[in-house]
Amino acid sequence: MAAVSLPVSAEDQHDTWQNLLRTLNRQSVAKHFDAYTDVGWDDPEFGINPADSRWQLGTDHPLGGTAWYRSRSRRVRARMGLHVLASQMKVGLEFENVLQRGLLEWSSRLPNRSREFRYACHEIIEEGQHSLMFQEFINRTGLDVCGLSPLMQRLTRGVVLTARMFPELFFVFVLGGEEPIDYVQRETLHRGVAHPLAERIMRIHVTEEARHLSFAHQYLKRRVPQLSWLRRQELAVEAPFVLTVMAQLMLRPPSRLVRQYRIPRSVMARAYSKNPAYRAHHASSLSKVRQLFEGIGLITPVSQPIWRALGIWGEARASSPPKPASRLHAVTS
Repeated sequence: MAAVSLPVSAEDQHDTWQNLLRTLNRQSVAKHFDAYTDVGWDDPEFGINPADSRWQLGTDHPLGGTAWYRSRSRRVRARMGLHVLASQMKVGLEFENVLQRGLLEWSSRLPNRSREFRYACHEIIEEGQHSLMFQEFINRTGLDVCGLSPLMQRLTRGVVLTARMFPELFFVFVLGGEEPIDYVQRETLHRGVAHPLAERIMRIHVTEEARHLSFAHQYLKRRVPQLSWLRRQELAVEAPFVLTVMAQLMLRPPSRLVRQYRIPRSVMARAYSKNPAYRAHHASSLSKVRQLFEGIGLITPVSQPIWRALGIWGEARASSPPKPASRLHAVTS
């Protein structure tokens, strides 16, 4: 006899949400990291030398695989690889700054005895530790590292306000920044990281980001069905643009770095916009968000063509890269 699927009651949904919050809050206490006590910055093995060949970009990296990059001297390749990594960390910490400010706005409207408030504070603290960790790495490179452009920095002020006025869109922004970098770091850890300091930072980051991603996914699953029809349509149309911009910020080197190393436009085009492997990688980094959106009804006849036009749909769902520790394990263990 076939099993009958019964609708989940609002009470059951509430209980599931509260149980998740209890788990996340408990794990933020039991399994958290400090930027200075949990990273051996002064360990000789963790030293940063811009000429260290371990910083070179691999041939599987969009830019590292170009003939232009491979034709540079070993010293320049190493310095450029370190600069690319440090720039990603700078963009990451500036994104986390926006995330923290948005969470403060969002949590300021929560009622007393709210488990969401406690979770938001835990995440703000964890993101603060990540920012300290990233900035310490950047400082020790000795490089002049840039992050978001002045225009993007101004636009982030609107993102912070969105956390109060349209929090569902804010958490789409959150996923747009966190999912691509989480995907890349897990992929990198699976392949193996040449420098032990970079590996330590990545492992700490993906462990705590597992909680942040779990919260954002479940928040949208719970909240989006409660929105008005008009708000859902607005979210469905705006989300692919937000996700595309955020993924590009996380995955591509900033324009200032491109100018500093005089990377030709044709090389950047071959590495990124005209590179089928990069375009597939870009789409794969957002595959979990796409699956989430399909499940909550945000892939509509109007929005799906936008996903395809922006190149983030993917002809087939790309499987996630093998993980050093599954997201579920990181949340529940």
